[in-house]
Amino acid sequence: MLILRCPAQLQLLEETLRKSLPTTLPVLGTVMTVARGNPASHEVLVDSWPNFGIVLTRLRPEEHRDPMDYYTNQLSVFYRDKGALQALLEGTEAVTRERAFQILGMQDELDEAVQEVASARGLKVETIRYRALMSPKPPQPRRQMPPGLRLAAVSPSHIPLLNATWALGGNARSRAFLLGLVRTLPSACLLDRCGRPVSWSLLDGQGCMRHGYTVPAWRGQGLTGLAVAVLGRELYARGFPIYGAVLPHNTPSLRCLQAIGFVPQPGTFYMILGTPK
Repeated sequence: MLILRCPAQLQLLEETLRKSLPTTLPVLGTVMTVARGNPASHEVLVDSWPNFGIVLTRLRPEEHRDPMDYYTNQLSVFYRDKGALQALLEGTEAVTRERAFQILGMQDELDEAVQEVASARGLKVETIRYRALMSPKPPQPRRQMPPGLRLAAVSPSHIPLLNATWALGGNARSRAFLLGLVRTLPSACLLDRCGRPVSWSLLDGQGCMRHGYTVPAWRGQGLTGLAVAVLGRELYARGFPIYGAVLPHNTPSLRCLQAIGFVPQPGTFYMILGTPK
């Protein structure tokens, strides 16, 4: 695998990946994040250049600190050739016995291939399926800011609340991961009169709006749309695709995003988690 570091190479790859949206969403978002300062400390690899069969983005090896941390050890994959995917997985680039991982992608064969290789190597594997939604232009919230609330970025002091309310959170690793996102990437949060977060949305290293939440007492007022619109405008200004990933049974969130301009995309957004047994 070749590591792409040259800005011209990353720009050409970005242009190529745009032609295959939406299946390239997590890879394209990561490539763009790497090319624009690389705050998440990822790197971009291809099997050959400029005619590639597969693109892999991953955490830079020198950033690995905890072999059981699948939150930080994020990879995303896009491939044109299934053989290239198989060769990647059977090699040592993505799936190893010693390290937990999280692989993101939007191609159906990815889930089956990762499950097969990871299970053979003694890893416990879990697949979470999301629905991807994109907004062709900056989202337009349907509601005005309610009295008593104000907009701000998420603060490190808010992390305990975010960690406690995240379905995949509640532990020290997830707390550290969320703190890293808040410190390095854009976020949006609505605060009440006492400065407590009531609704928020974060951006991750794949350029995806995730980890959004509104506390139960404030639901039904369109607050999610207000926070998402802030991030959407920033992504649009920087040329990023505006997209999010939502669990398919989370009907309120799906309706909220569609109401402010998001369009559901075909296919499945896969998050594949692997952990050494």
